[in-house]
Amino acid sequence: MASTVGSVLRLSIFGQSHSPAIGCSLDGLPAGIPIDIAQLERFLERRAPGRSKTATMRREADTPRIIAGITDGHTNGAPFAAMIENGDTRSQDYDELRRIPRPGHADYPAWIKYRNWHDVAGGGHFSGRLTAPLCIVGGIALQALEGMGIHIAAHIAELGPQPYVDSRLNDHSWDEAQTRAILEHQLPCIDEGAAAAMYAAIIEAKNELDSLGGIVECAAYGVPAGVGDPMFDGIENRIARLAFGIPAVKGVEFGAGFGVARLRGSENNDPYRMQEGEVCPTSNNAGGILGGITTGMPIIWRMAVKPTPSIGQKQQSVDLARGCNAELVVRGRHDPCIVPRAVPVAEAACALAVLDALLEDGRFEMPAARELRFSEA
Repeated sequence: MASTVGSVLRLSIFGQSHSPAIGCSLDGLPAGIPIDIAQLERFLERRAPGRSKTATMRREADTPRIIAGITDGHTNGAPFAAMIENGDTRSQDYDELRRIPRPGHADYPAWIKYRNWHDVAGGGHFSGRLTAPLCIVGGIALQALEGMGIHIAAHIAELGPQPYVDSRLNDHSWDEAQTRAILEHQLPCIDEGAAAAMYAAIIEAKNELDSLGGIVECAAYGVPAGVGDPMFDGIENRIARLAFGIPAVKGVEFGAGFGVARLRGSENNDPYRMQEGEVCPTSNNAGGILGGITTGMPIIWRMAVKPTPSIGQKQQSVDLARGCNAELVVRGRHDPCIVPRAVPVAEAACALAVLDALLEDGRFEMPAARELRFSEA
């Protein structure tokens, strides 16, 4: 399985939704980065299940057990490794799915590829549960970037078929008030009214045994100009590679995205002006990236998240054992909408991609080395 990614930072994720534990290893972290474990746990709490009526009722502590890579509150240069124990599992709810695959889920293609040896319980290695270890290393990356003055924020930009729409993230500079609002509201939105409307829409879909999808917008502020590469290792490529590793993500766009197809060059181009001795674009349709390389403007990107395929309504499927048509009613505990819990995952993916690029370009600024003191023999 291709569960390893990265250039300087090499991330590997292991486990299945209902295996005894899930976890990750991250090679390439420089030594000396201060890590606040309590801050990391608060970040993981934003993604964890069972915290809201809009999420699955599976309740997991999601407390990371750090195995290696941190000493005295700092990265120590060794590969970082951590795991999360799974506890609240009901594997019997998934027995039927080996025979009757869920429409919209990976059950059938996995049955073909792995010749029926794959783990179906909780979605196995295809489950959104695997975004928990992604958030562990992403949370580490976020703290490393904050030390350089780089801030990453995400929110629910749109939700549902109508859709309900939140305000846009500031595409010129970091707005601390926006970040604070996202963390304080009922759902991760900038506008309290949008959060309330989206919450009600998710509860309505849940009561109708259905699900909703949406769009998560993410921004990275303070990334210096000149980071990245053309062609296949551009900043867009790096972020998209990680974003598409998040289950249910079906589309990624940067800046004005697909909207550029409806613009003229005179409308889409971001004019340059001098500001306090620095080159500064006056707009940000490029999303902070040109030719795969950062422009110094905020990196703005969005990911489309599909509705949860595991719904309580009766669906048409097939019986793989008998070779005939069948109907399926999915049992178990599932999110009526995974978009709110995908918001911190987008931040984690963005942080890892940006940190990896900074390290590769030699642009990551290490904290000052601590003074060494040796006791006299």
